[in-house]
Amino acid sequence: MLRFNTILLLSIFLLFSCSKKNNKEVITSEPTEKEMAAAIYLEAVESLKAGDAFYASKKFKEVETMLPQGEWASKSSLMASYADYSRNAYSNAIFSLERHIRTYPADKNMAYVHYLIAMCYYEQILDEKKDLDPLLKAKEKFEFIIKEYPDTDYGTDAKFKIDLIVNQLAAKEMSIIRFYMRTKKWIPALNRLKILIKEYDTTIFVEEALHRLVEVYYRLGLIEEAKQAASVLGYNYKSGDWYKKSYKVFNKNYKPKKIENKKEMGLIRKKIKSLFE
Repeated sequence: MLRFNTILLLSIFLLFSCSKKNNKEVITSEPTEKEMAAAIYLEAVESLKAGDAFYASKKFKEVETMLPQGEWASKSSLMASYADYSRNAYSNAIFSLERHIRTYPADKNMAYVHYLIAMCYYEQILDEKKDLDPLLKAKEKFEFIIKEYPDTDYGTDAKFKIDLIVNQLAAKEMSIIRFYMRTKKWIPALNRLKILIKEYDTTIFVEEALHRLVEVYYRLGLIEEAKQAASVLGYNYKSGDWYKKSYKVFNKNYKPKKIENKKEMGLIRKKIKSLFE
């Protein structure tokens, strides 16, 4: 009997001890706030990779709220903005990125932040006949990147993007000039042509602009000015089709040979794929 009681007491003691130990393990195994944030962050990254950018953005913002200080908050803020960018929610992304600049001014990824803002504007460029605002804002931001981060990959790509933007701005000017010429508004057309030739002389539209200048001067009866513009066009683009058209302005019977030379142009759109994990 004594032996039975001893075993019973020992069993109760061991059971109690195990119970305490298990309870202790449950308490100590509960994830910390940082561990929970890391788990949510990983979930957000996986959602982003799976194509659910809206859910990913929501989860990244949740992490930032949980850990408002430190590297996790900055990283989560940036990734939430990227998630919005990736689903074409450009206004949301720009708002979040500008907030990021104010909230995390010491972020080591600041060059990327500015580049992403520029890309948000750049991706909204439709064509030269639409709203100029995204064009101008993208150009301004890319110029800022070139100035502040010239030796980065972002600075290199910004130079390339600006070349495309300048060509788009020149295309916008040319479309306005063509409209003025169709409606026989020669003076406004002339003023626009002078602006295009002066400010966009490195673009593909300067050759056409010189020819249009010949046409407008000729229409206004300014023959000497028309000849002078034609000579500039001939000096720089003598073998080009636009020079042949200008030559025909003064020689009505001239018939240039038809040469098919079709070129297609378009903006190169490149989206950011890297993730800050």
